[in-house]
Amino acid sequence: MDGVTVSGVRASARIVARADGRGGTSLPVLEGEGPLALRRTRGSGAEARVMLVGAMSGPLGGDRFAVEARVEEGARLRVGSAAATIALPGQSKGEAHYDVRLDVSEGGELAWLPEQLISAHGSDLSVTTHVDVAATGRLLLREEQVLGRVGEEPGRLGSRIRVSVAGRVVLDQELCCGPGAPGGWDGPAGLGGMRAVGQLVVVRPEFAEEPVAGRVLGEGAAVMPLAGPAVLVTAVAVDALRLRRLLDEAQDALGVN
Repeated sequence: MDGVTVSGVRASARIVARADGRGGTSLPVLEGEGPLALRRTRGSGAEARVMLVGAMSGPLGGDRFAVEARVEEGARLRVGSAAATIALPGQSKGEAHYDVRLDVSEGGELAWLPEQLISAHGSDLSVTTHVDVAATGRLLLREEQVLGRVGEEPGRLGSRIRVSVAGRVVLDQELCCGPGAPGGWDGPAGLGGMRAVGQLVVVRPEFAEEPVAGRVLGEGAAVMPLAGPAVLVTAVAVDALRLRRLLDEAQDALGVN
C-alpha cells in the first residue's frame, strides 16, 4: 500500500498484460497508488497501451517508488508516461529510490518508453531497472536522464540497469552523476560536460541470427551489440530535446518502434 512515513512516501504500481485469445491484449492487473497512477489508453492492433500519470511531485528525499510490469505469453504492451519525472529534495535527507522490474514471457513484447528523469539540484535518487526477457520475447526499453533543470547544477543520481535474456545476463550497467559521485563522471571519459544521457536496449530474437554491427550514429550516439539477441544504444547530448532526437534516430536505424 502507499503511505507517508517519517522517511518519505512509499508507493507501487503493477501491470499484467495477457493475450485475450482474440488477437488482442487484456490488462487483468492495472494497479497504481498515490503518485503512481496508471491509465489505459487507446491501443493499436494487438497492443495494449498504458500511461503512467504522476499524481504528485517527486520522488522526494526518502521516497520509495516501485513499478512492476509482466507481459505474459503472446501479449503486447506499450508503457509511457504523461510527463517527465523530476527528482526533488525533500524534508527528509535520505536517498530516494525508484525501482522498476519488467518481465517478458515467450512470444511477448514490451515497449517501455517513459519520459525523461530530471535530477534537480539538491536531490538524491537511486534508480534500478531489472528486466527478464524470455528467449522469444521482444523488448524496447528507453531510459533518459537529464542532469539539472535549466541553469542549475544536478542532484546526485545513481542508475543501474540489468537485463537478462533466457536467463543469461546480457547487460549490467551503472551510472553515477552529481555531488558525491566518483571523480571523473563529468570528464572526457565520462559525460564530457553533457547534461543529458540516455540509452535504448533492444531485444529481438532475429538478432541472434543476424547480429547488429556496432557503429557510431550521428554525434554522441553509438550502437553496441550485446551477447545474445540484444543491442544497446547509448547517447549523450547537451539537452533533453537533442537526446530524444538521437534516440529516435537510433530506433529508426534499427528498424524498431
